[in-house]
Amino acid sequence: MKLLVLGGSKFLGRAVVEAALARGHQVTTFNRGRSGADVPGVEAVHGDREVGADLERLTSGRSWDAVIDTSGYVPRVVGESVRALSGRAGTYVFVSTISAAEGFPAGPAEDSARWPCEPGAGPDDGEYGELKAGCERAVEQGFDGAVLIIRPGLILGPHEDVARLPWWLTRVSHGGRVLAPGDPGSPMQLVDARDVAAFTLDRAEAGAPALFTVTGPAGNTTFGEWLGLCKEATGSDAEFVWVDSEFLVEQEAGVFVELPLWVGPPSPETSHFWTVPTAKAEAAGLRTRPVAETVRDTWAWLREIPEDQRTYGKMTPHGMAPEKEAAILAAWAARSA
Repeated sequence: MKLLVLGGSKFLGRAVVEAALARGHQVTTFNRGRSGADVPGVEAVHGDREVGADLERLTSGRSWDAVIDTSGYVPRVVGESVRALSGRAGTYVFVSTISAAEGFPAGPAEDSARWPCEPGAGPDDGEYGELKAGCERAVEQGFDGAVLIIRPGLILGPHEDVARLPWWLTRVSHGGRVLAPGDPGSPMQLVDARDVAAFTLDRAEAGAPALFTVTGPAGNTTFGEWLGLCKEATGSDAEFVWVDSEFLVEQEAGVFVELPLWVGPPSPETSHFWTVPTAKAEAAGLRTRPVAETVRDTWAWLREIPEDQRTYGKMTPHGMAPEKEAAILAAWAARSA
């Protein structure tokens, strides 16, 4: 197949490109050339999807079997890309997010209502999930051809640029007493970017319109097991100190950001966070690797980057400052004494 990947130089987009090339597809990537190096073997076209002239240069004299959009976040911008590419590809694959479904549904997210965001919305017209819902509508309403929506859950793996797992791996590798949030038995639901990429390509090759929620099976690890895998992969002497979630809130520990993947004390809002149904995608061929493999491979990739050059999330830096971690651990020890 001839594929166009919007993005394609980092994390999930990179995984899609690498898998597509391994399958023998011809791949064109379109990005600004700022976030990462182009994968060898692609036709790299550099430009800004918000600039009409750049889109015209991309599409002039070209057509593809499918477009895979891994870099769409603003409905108005996605709509402009869709209009430029409509008629130049048979299928438009949009990588969205489970957060496009309103709330955290207890049932199949594919059947749940989307956030009410319009396809012409701008960057300030909603939060991340709301804007992704608007992007989905922009693709569905503007593309003349098959539309495939992929809604990933919590993605980890090599080249992760959100840096949740990379921060934990780095922190655990330092050893010593490590603040571990909440209950070690708390179930999680994680998926490797490479598995999302493989499923996305499978469905793009099929060319049928559909919407899929794509993540790992519910309970494929627990927080305690996951941190244990980080310790095993790094070979550290880390000693995990499990601190009660309510106490962490009292200490103003940042949910999900300062302690990545910690969702805070149990609440109705987060009760289904790690129990997203995946039956539809599994029936269509989704296969996911063990979490241990994701952790090991991410550490192998991360070790190639000098620690002072690692970034823990460009948009929202992840991880807790050592001074704050030490202060919380001291307060916890004093309370428990």
